[in-house]
Amino acid sequence: AEMTHLQAGLSPETIEKARLELNENPDILHQDIQQVRDMIITRPDIGFLRTDDAFILRFLRARKFHQTEAFRLLAQYFQYRQLNLDMFKNFKADDPGIKRALTDGFPGVLENRDHCGRKILLLFAANWDQSRNSFIDILRAILLSLEVLIEDQELQINGFILIIDWSNFSFKQASKLTPSILKLAIEGLQDSFPARFGGVHFVNQPWYIHALYTLIKPFLKDKTRKRIFLHGNNLNSLHQLIHPECLPSEFGGTLPPYDMGTWARTLLGPDYSDENEYTHTSYNAMHVKHASSNLEREASPKPMKRSQSVVEAGTLRHEEQGESENTQPLLALD
Repeated sequence: AEMTHLQAGLSPETIEKARLELNENPDILHQDIQQVRDMIITRPDIGFLRTDDAFILRFLRARKFHQTEAFRLLAQYFQYRQLNLDMFKNFKADDPGIKRALTDGFPGVLENRDHCGRKILLLFAANWDQSRNSFIDILRAILLSLEVLIEDQELQINGFILIIDWSNFSFKQASKLTPSILKLAIEGLQDSFPARFGGVHFVNQPWYIHALYTLIKPFLKDKTRKRIFLHGNNLNSLHQLIHPECLPSEFGGTLPPYDMGTWARTLLGPDYSDENEYTHTSYNAMHVKHASSNLEREASPKPMKRSQSVVEAGTLRHEEQGESENTQPLLALD
């Protein structure tokens, strides 16, 4: 089989995996892509802002080369962005909201992949300071991170793992997770993004997160449901699926504890910790990895957590009410 330039840079193992698992055939890659491209005229209501080969290929990979499915995903991708314009208005790492979320570790991204070559994303739910980050900004930061990571062809084929640690996530924090914003997250990740999610792992989830999960189940595809694992505090069941040598110590792994600034530094460059507005980070410059020396890292001031005064808490509650059209909290607080 001739190696097409579209597969340039892939290891022979990955090319073989793509053939076996995704029905990827280098000989007809161009035809497959063209057939998806030819479907674009059927949706004049959607602005397809990118239609190059490499871009369409990631949608084919995400849907195992079923052309109709791949096209549906491509259409969803742009439709989601059209329907949620404000989410994508300043969709860059230096957008203040996205930057704050990244700096606070949403998401965490481990440097090394798991034993199947998948990238591991981490969310430490308890670190969500609701006076600092809106759920929407955290979602935007996750989508932007995936956008950067999916440029890597190996990850288009191997996919991602998401681990959510719910320890110390309070009932009050959970009450902010309304059905409408959770639905927005599921639509953005499950239905509109060309990534393969090999597993979503819940760790240390309290009963109220279990309750939330039951409520969002109807929005999940069967395929997604089968990939969600609720481990509770049983790390052994997590380790059967993700080897401890791929995990930081918070998850009983052999790696050191995860440093929350790791991914933010990768996206924002060495000076990520100064709280000023950024001007120089463009979307394309974001794949460039800047290694900042440990020394610099120690010296940089940590962003201070603001303590909330009672008055401040009162005004915040009003602002947050305006955040989603469905403000009915799932877990009503008295």
